[in-house]
Amino acid sequence: MKAIFSLFIAFAFTLQLGAQGIEFFHGSFNEALEESKKTGKPIFMDAYAKWCGPCKRMAATTFMDGSVGEYFNKNFINLKIDWEESEGISLRGKYAVSAFPTLFFIGSDGAVIQKVVGGQDVAGLLRQGEMALGKVDYSKEYASLYEKGDRSPELVYNYVKTLNKSGKPSLAISNEYLRTQTDFTTEFNKRFILEAAVAADSRVFDLLIEHQTAIGMQEGLDAVRSRIELACANTLKKAIEFQTPELLDEAKAKMKAHLPEKSEEFAAKADFDYHRAAKDAAKFGKSCDAYAKKVAKGDPKGLAKLATDIASAFSKDEKCMKLAEKYAKEAAEKGKNYQFYMTYAEILKANGKKKQAIEAANKSLELVKSGETIDSGAVRTVEQFIKQIES
Repeated sequence: MKAIFSLFIAFAFTLQLGAQGIEFFHGSFNEALEESKKTGKPIFMDAYAKWCGPCKRMAATTFMDGSVGEYFNKNFINLKIDWEESEGISLRGKYAVSAFPTLFFIGSDGAVIQKVVGGQDVAGLLRQGEMALGKVDYSKEYASLYEKGDRSPELVYNYVKTLNKSGKPSLAISNEYLRTQTDFTTEFNKRFILEAAVAADSRVFDLLIEHQTAIGMQEGLDAVRSRIELACANTLKKAIEFQTPELLDEAKAKMKAHLPEKSEEFAAKADFDYHRAAKDAAKFGKSCDAYAKKVAKGDPKGLAKLATDIASAFSKDEKCMKLAEKYAKEAAEKGKNYQFYMTYAEILKANGKKKQAIEAANKSLELVKSGETIDSGAVRTVEQFIKQIES
């Protein structure tokens, strides 16, 4: 367990290399609120202090992670405020902070959706973001009117749109409206179908495909392509959640039929994620080569992530751990970076190859010391790792 835990520490370093992390809003808190009202995105606010160690670690690792950046940039207005300077001091009366960092998720009305005290790693922050979004319900107003009997097309469209935005099921509402329609080529219905097609295993998706040329001419081909990809991804999520191989096959088949240029990468990731969730080590192992070629695409960072994903999911499976070692080695040799060598060293250690682990760690130490600016924290981490093995 200690080996795998320290492996995650090493992987946190790898994510810094070339990562596109959180893009923080350049403006005041009130300006962020206005932006929240315009975009419909809640605010993620990091209340920090310059002297705070966990704050610095989050800024250097978690906030720099590519998956965190992708998720938070898409779903939140991101804000960093020094709680000991002017604006932070003025906000103390409204938002209580007893320790640093304190992370707030705030609605466009300024109300706190969720508050988290303490530094978070990548998985923790993503989990907190998902929980916060799950508490944001944009659909309540439309739901009330709908339940009172309002079935006007615009209201139904806005209801479906806000359900989708809130991550709530919308297909029942969409299907009820579409059953009343005989002409799917009207301007409104084409717009409605595009918004409503949220799952590939649905009648609405079939309508989207049937009318995709006309919808694309009206709403844009990129919008249609994005919706096809989203619908297939949602069907894949359902397949994983309920462990339904038929849905897995349907998601992959529809990507291949309607978005063929992205289908191989989609299928490789789909199999990887599905078999990992199923805890099927044999099928998962077989999916790794396709993932390495189609998703990681030989990129050192992608290969290092693949190696740690394998090791975290199947640390007790000998064949999977051999694959983790293989990809970690490839990442280290291609990337020639101390983070990747440290990840490789951790996996070698987990596989009981102490001598090779020390060699990889020494290579990591050599690389970190050869940089223009030496990271003293990284040096200490690698040296402690070596001492731990030697003792």
